[in-house]
Amino acid sequence: MGTSVDITAANFAQEVTQKSYEKPVLVDFFATWCGPCQLLKPMLEKLLQEYDFVLAKVDIDQNPDLANAYGVEGVPDVRIVVDGAMQNGFVGVLPEPQLRELLGKLNLHSALEQGLAEIRAARAAGDVNQVKQRFTDLIQAYPTDARLMLEAAEFLVSQGQIESAEKLLSPIPERDKDLFRRAQAVRGLIAFHRDLASPAEPGELETKYRQAEQHALEGNYEAAFAGFLEIVAGDRKFRQDGARKAMIVLFDLLGDDHPLTRSYRKQLMQTMY
Repeated sequence: MGTSVDITAANFAQEVTQKSYEKPVLVDFFATWCGPCQLLKPMLEKLLQEYDFVLAKVDIDQNPDLANAYGVEGVPDVRIVVDGAMQNGFVGVLPEPQLRELLGKLNLHSALEQGLAEIRAARAAGDVNQVKQRFTDLIQAYPTDARLMLEAAEFLVSQGQIESAEKLLSPIPERDKDLFRRAQAVRGLIAFHRDLASPAEPGELETKYRQAEQHALEGNYEAAFAGFLEIVAGDRKFRQDGARKAMIVLFDLLGDDHPLTRSYRKQLMQTMY
């Protein structure tokens, strides 16, 4: 976790120049009347909870001498100071993935992302107790991080704890389209779980559909896709086009760039048309 400090000419040398020999300093030249500055501010503060850097905030209206000294012409203007030397950063607002890339180039690593990587490794190894403990630790440290809530909810679904999973999903805002889409996909897994807990209707397609749902809940997504696709090819009307809708749930869960998404999205289109 990093630190944030308000900068003036009086403390610039100590809080920016000297601190930059200990860790990277991001100097955020901003103005209170600047709309883009207000968009950038919460993103930088969020990353400050994960990465160990100093966020040095300079209000250009309160500190015109500093702005003039460093040639600030527009805000937000973010500079990077390392080992006492100020470098150009960026002007304007960068998306969060690009901000993370910038921090990575400064050899900074997210404690949250490292924790999630450890969880994925523990899940792959089947160490459920370790997964539970790491999720508990991370949620205590990052109680509002939507990515963490999504991964924890997906794990809870795999453990059959669907009510707990739903509680973690509820705070994820609809305005964050990508994360909300994934949250909806996890809700789709919850629907699979509840469907499997209900009495089964007779019939071969029903059996195949439930097998595909079970594969999805077990994380065997390729088998799930294959099963749902077979049903789409056989009877689009089954469960009111339910197999196609189930495949979309898995597309959203895995993301557009996942190899299985690319492969089965193409196969689905070919099967339908």
